[in-house]
Amino acid sequence: MSGFVEKPEPLQVPGLVHLHTGKVRDLYQNEAGDLVMVASDRISAYDWVLPTEIPDKGRTLTQLSLWWFDQLSELAPNHVLSTELPPGAPADWAGRTLICKSLRMAPVECVARGYLTGSGLVEYDETRTVCGLALPEGLVDGSELPAPIFTPATKAAVGEHDENVSYEEVARQVGADTAAELRQATLAIYSRARDIARDRGIILADTKFEFGYDGDTLVLADEVLTPDSSRFWPADAWEPGHAQPSFDKQYVRDWLTSAESGWDRRSEQPPPALPERVVEATRAKYVEAYERLTGVSWS
Repeated sequence: MSGFVEKPEPLQVPGLVHLHTGKVRDLYQNEAGDLVMVASDRISAYDWVLPTEIPDKGRTLTQLSLWWFDQLSELAPNHVLSTELPPGAPADWAGRTLICKSLRMAPVECVARGYLTGSGLVEYDETRTVCGLALPEGLVDGSELPAPIFTPATKAAVGEHDENVSYEEVARQVGADTAAELRQATLAIYSRARDIARDRGIILADTKFEFGYDGDTLVLADEVLTPDSSRFWPADAWEPGHAQPSFDKQYVRDWLTSAESGWDRRSEQPPPALPERVVEATRAKYVEAYERLTGVSWS
């Protein structure tokens, strides 16, 4: 069992209908039928949404996504219509709110991997494959792959694991033409983003995209290339053979699995609140990722 330690009550805003509360984002619909996506400061780990928030996290995710949408505009249109606050929205929504097109979403997490780690490494160690794709012998945690690969996953509910699936299974679910379009777009966007990040001293190890359709047009949606949806590693510290330092919530994961936390992730007990030093260190990593990628100072 997992999910929210304590699921927040959705804020009621005149003119908006609350649709969904996710791990990080709250989704509303306005009177025009557009989606209003609000990124909270919630943080999740090991399939739990924790009781402690990370200040500025939602804003850094939103602003970094907007920067990436701009960088990638030649490769794919995106779902953002406006960043203006809806009438009556609280001031705290500023900087963390996107008004977006309502799309017909593809029911697939579109994952691109350029390096071997995480669930891909687990599968590789067992079968020398990832999502059914054969890989060379001799790879270790952090190895760069011969070429980026498309390793899709099914979308899971809050508190459940996304499940890696084969390309053939995606084609069966959405059709061969749609599967091919998703794979091509995923790998093209990943390759462009990898090169941009590399120029800034950051390795983009892997990332997850979500796509939807506006009529027949494929549109990049949700968040994109943030520390929540991607693994970013400092290039000057990359050393295959072990877990890499990263610009994400690793401080949170490390503390939760330490003796100090007193939490057993194999139990059904919810995780405890985070100490202030872990909160501050995690916020600093999100801010550092934003600043190193965009070249803009966070304030």
